[in-house]
Order: sequence, then structure tokens, then C-alpha cells
Amino acid sequence: MATESDGEEDATGKLTGSTHLVVDDDLREMAKKAAWSVSSCKPGNGVLSLRDDNLETYWQSDGAQPHLVNIQFQKKVKLQLLVLYVDYKLDESYTPSKISIRAGDGFHNLKQEIKTVELVKPVGWVHVPLSGSDPRETFIHTFMLQLAVLSNHLNGRDTHIRQIKIYGPRPNPVPNLPFHFTSKEFITYSTIR
Repeated sequence: MATESDGEEDATGKLTGSTHLVVDDDLREMAKKAAWSVSSCKPGNGVLSLRDDNLETYWQSDGAQPHLVNIQFQKKVKLQLLVLYVDYKLDESYTPSKISIRAGDGFHNLKQEIKTVELVKPVGWVHVPLSGSDPRETFIHTFMLQLAVLSNHLNGRDTHIRQIKIYGPRPNPVPNLPFHFTSKEFITYSTIR
């Protein structure tokens, strides 16, 4: 995961972005298991642009704020990190300045606001941990995650987000064991025959 020395967070606690996507090895990308939707989009700049792994394309909203990105899963999943790529140098007033992340079982009960984050002229990958304020809470367990763009830089109306990735913890390779063995030798001797 990015650290403060990577340019991730300034002295006031506001996120600025990092040029390289760096994620812990014990996390896996969960986005392919989800159904993605957006509140609005300009033609040619829809939800597919958020997931195409191309930093030159972007989702562009079309309408009143807040602009929403909805990520729905078929079953309850553990999510730990949300990463988005935004570029103030290219997008200026289209760049989000304040976002809110909510979780719940579906559209009808997005009851839990996980975080509200301020972005200060971000250029690059912005890492938003989804853990709560309790240090023992390292992930959330949810059916749906919603990203809401509450405001843009320079009071812009529409928004650009170039990429979004969502990460969760890797499952234990040996089920029903409280330990997380990683080497083949330990996995081999982890059960009694």
C-alpha cells in the first residue's frame, strides 16, 4: 500500500495521490466479481472506462451532484481498500475534491458511511482504506459499495475519474484453519492424515 512518503497524504491529512499503484501482496482485486453502475455519463465515457486499465480514458458524469459509482456484489464480500486514479493536471475542474464512500446491502439501505475524503489537487492513484476507526477492523463486510463525488475542484459540475480498483483480503488457502500458511511446506504439513 502507498505510504505517506509516496506523496499519498499531505500534512493536513488530505489525500494528494501517488504516481505508481502499489498494493500489499495479501490483497486481491475484487472488481471483476461486481456489477458496476454510475448515476450518469457522457456518451463514450461510461462505466467501462473506469475498468479498462487505460489511464487515458475516464468516466465523465453528466448531471447534478452528487455523482455516484455503485459497486454491487452477488454475495457478501470483505473489502479493505479502494483505489482511484484521478489527475488534476489533465482534468482541472473535473477532478473530485470531496468524496464519500458508503456501504450496505443494496440501494435501499446504504446506511453506513465509511469515509468522507478530501482530495487536494490529486495526480495519480489515491488509496482510501475502508477500515473503520477501530484498529481491529481491517475490512468491511458488505454487498454494495457506493462512491459519491460530493464536490469538484474549482466548483466544477461534472467529474472525471480515470480508474477505480477495489481490493479485499486473500482467502486462507487451507479452509477452516485459523492460521494463514503461505509456504508450500507449511501447507503440506498443515493437516493430520
